[in-house]
Amino acid sequence: MFLTFLAFFYVFLSMAFLLPFGLVAMLLYALGLRKPMRVIIYHIARGWALSLIKVCQSKVTVTGSENIPKEGGVCFVGNHSGYFDIVLMLAYCGRPMGFIAKKELLFVPIVNAWIFLVGGFFIDRRNLKKAKRTIDKGVKRIKSGGGMIVFPEGHRSKGKGLLPFHPGSLKLATMAEAPIVPVVMEGSYDVFEKNSRVVKTSLKITFCEPIYTAEIPSSDRKLILSDRIFSVIEKKLAAGSEQ
Repeated sequence: MFLTFLAFFYVFLSMAFLLPFGLVAMLLYALGLRKPMRVIIYHIARGWALSLIKVCQSKVTVTGSENIPKEGGVCFVGNHSGYFDIVLMLAYCGRPMGFIAKKELLFVPIVNAWIFLVGGFFIDRRNLKKAKRTIDKGVKRIKSGGGMIVFPEGHRSKGKGLLPFHPGSLKLATMAEAPIVPVVMEGSYDVFEKNSRVVKTSLKITFCEPIYTAEIPSSDRKLILSDRIFSVIEKKLAAGSEQ
């Protein structure tokens, strides 16, 4: 239980401590210093994520980092087993990255501010017009050279394996027409949620070869991309469970 207390205490204390620095960076971002501030915020978030992994005493194996485009827009598409998936992505994706968060997190103090600071958008899935505006913001981010992560399962699988992809979940990726990097994360559910306490865990994150959406006819993208990405992630997870 001590490790659980330490991890949660560190999360909220570190977020509160770093928040003023993030807000200053966002102010400078709004004043026109977008590129340098985006990089600074990324490094703050990455440092926080790496330190949290150490506090939780998790051991992480990273493979396929060479598959991440260094420049230009990119959409990461990954499986979503637990909350720690975002921590892994912040720590190891190698570049600034935003994500789509459920609107309920908008009402969680400090956490909501950091989601906004690192480039996240809140989505109201019950309101189609608002949801579309959120997706459009993500598409704009990618087209401007940024990165976004999509979890097409729609919600956490909680260790139950890869769930079916929701229809339209890859719209962000197809509309942006940017390279898609499938991401396979293993063990994130075991960090805390499996036992309702933080335990030492071996984690693995794999960045697979990019899929170039522009090379696929627009009429075929929805079905082909969904099936192809699902297959890539499913095979990697199956191979990992056999080891």
